[in-house]
Amino acid sequence: MKPTKRSHGYEFGGPVGVFFLMIALPAMVLGSALFCNSKSCSVREKPIIPPFWGFKGAFFDVGHLIVDGWIIFQAIIYMLPFGKVVQGRVLENGSALDYRINGFLALTLCVTGFAACLYFKVDVTLVYDCFIGITTATLCWSVVVAILVYAMACMQKTGLSPRGNTGNIIYDFFMGHQLNPRWGKFDFKLFFEIRAGLIGWVMINFCMAAKEHEKYGEVSTSMILVCVFQFLYVADCLFFESSFLSTMDIIEEGFGFMLAFGDISFVPVLFSLHARFLVDHPVKLSWITATVITSLFVIGYAIFRGSNSQKDRFRADPLSEEFRDAETILTSSGKRLLVSGWWGLVRHPNYLGDIIMGFAWTFPCGFSHAIPFFYPVHLVTVLVHRELRDERNNHFKYGKSWDEYCRRVPYRILPKIF
Repeated sequence: MKPTKRSHGYEFGGPVGVFFLMIALPAMVLGSALFCNSKSCSVREKPIIPPFWGFKGAFFDVGHLIVDGWIIFQAIIYMLPFGKVVQGRVLENGSALDYRINGFLALTLCVTGFAACLYFKVDVTLVYDCFIGITTATLCWSVVVAILVYAMACMQKTGLSPRGNTGNIIYDFFMGHQLNPRWGKFDFKLFFEIRAGLIGWVMINFCMAAKEHEKYGEVSTSMILVCVFQFLYVADCLFFESSFLSTMDIIEEGFGFMLAFGDISFVPVLFSLHARFLVDHPVKLSWITATVITSLFVIGYAIFRGSNSQKDRFRADPLSEEFRDAETILTSSGKRLLVSGWWGLVRHPNYLGDIIMGFAWTFPCGFSHAIPFFYPVHLVTVLVHRELRDERNNHFKYGKSWDEYCRRVPYRILPKIF
């Protein structure tokens, strides 16, 4: 079934807005690597402009080969016939896709490989030395993948995304013309959403820790906290990979420049900023401070994992013994909305946990520089915007049932405040 063209308005400012986003966002990613360097980490300082070509430290250096090899390596692991095959949620056109779940295996292989590199004294600090080249390589891959999936969508003309089927080329290219583009059994969205960027983020962190050890003779407590917290976050996502199939990104967002750029470039480059910052601007933490920060992360993770697990169990079997006495709202479509537990506290408790964790792994960078706080500020902005989009979509799907849910659960993310 071919979805009808979107008729309820543009997002992100329409074609003009997304055009400027496609310029501003890559500039932000590149700027993060240029302005936060060994000399300073401030937009008020003149950035160090590297050469165009070179072996390392240039816009086009061996970092491009590192990224090329990394994505190819991850694609090979992704296509291995290991891991269970699960069915995704039924889409708007009535179809449901099959997915092979082996992301945690990929992470395990990568961590083992990194340990082997350390044992055999492979120079993993090259990632730090070639970070500008790695950044430009991820930007190039983002553009190439976005063009490829758009061309595939135009040729296949099936499985189009309602959000990216407006008839405006610029807007549809950004939002994603096809919902779940596939090349045979290779699912572009799941691969780039889960593998290349997320695991790449963790591996960059580990390489930065190795660089810090090379530079100072030790790995600081700050670096350990950042690497451990972010590793646990990514490991959680991959361990519960099948749950990701029910997220908004998979079932509602098209795969275009927005997600391709976010997955391939934005996540690994900007999310690893904390570890890269600590290499050049070390921060000493007392054991009391480290304990408080760790406690904050544990609280955030408990909320994040507790609410997501409860949601997954409810979606799997809303009539189970666990939810027999739980307060729910029956919608006109026959689905139920949970109004108890974490989901009776606020409408998006998982977002709250996510935000708390984001601040927890930013605090080890101290307060002397503002740039490391880009991540939690960005996260709050993105999740608030996503929450507003969720509100519109859920009101459209559930009507008065959603209004009743909002009446019973008045706070969106933060109890008593928002």
